[in-house]
Amino acid sequence: MNSWSQKKAWNALDPIWQGGEDIVESGLPHDRLAPAWQILLLGDGSPTRHLKLLTGEPTAVDVIDMSAIDMDPDGAPKPIQLVPGPRVRRQVWLRKASGQRLAYAASWWQASLVDEYLQNKSIPIWDSLSRLHAELYRDIQGIELGNCAALEEGFGESGPFWGRYYLFWHHKKPMTVIYEVFSPYLTKYLGPTQL
Repeated sequence: MNSWSQKKAWNALDPIWQGGEDIVESGLPHDRLAPAWQILLLGDGSPTRHLKLLTGEPTAVDVIDMSAIDMDPDGAPKPIQLVPGPRVRRQVWLRKASGQRLAYAASWWQASLVDEYLQNKSIPIWDSLSRLHAELYRDIQGIELGNCAALEEGFGESGPFWGRYYLFWHHKKPMTVIYEVFSPYLTKYLGPTQL
């Protein structure tokens, strides 16, 4: 028996600007998005690992929602169509172990696989999948700059915010779609978002 709640809203950005796979591939001019921020947003490495390296603290996860959404597209990024249903949506805050929130993430999973791949739902996805020695490919699909009142409140920072979404592929099949938004607090470590 699962412990998933009934569906509730997730924190999507209201985009001011969006870029697709062409922007992900080519990058942005540095006066639009500084190189360090591009590495975080457009790189295919683990954001929880990057956050740990930046802050010098372990990255903790606060799970704020696990909702059954069945076949509802849920306002998720378009690649959700590739994730077989019925689906579950997970929402988390990624924070320093000492408490400062650094990122928000929503992810959409095939319901029949979520317990297999997220055996411990209170640790970062990458840690869960690494423990299983899952071979993965992070396929970044898009990047956004936008606002969200709930994220302003959650981060304790004013927008706009930079976010991205991507597919995780496993055995040449889409495993999950992940949508991440990063706090402007990270300018403390990465410098300003624009040069």
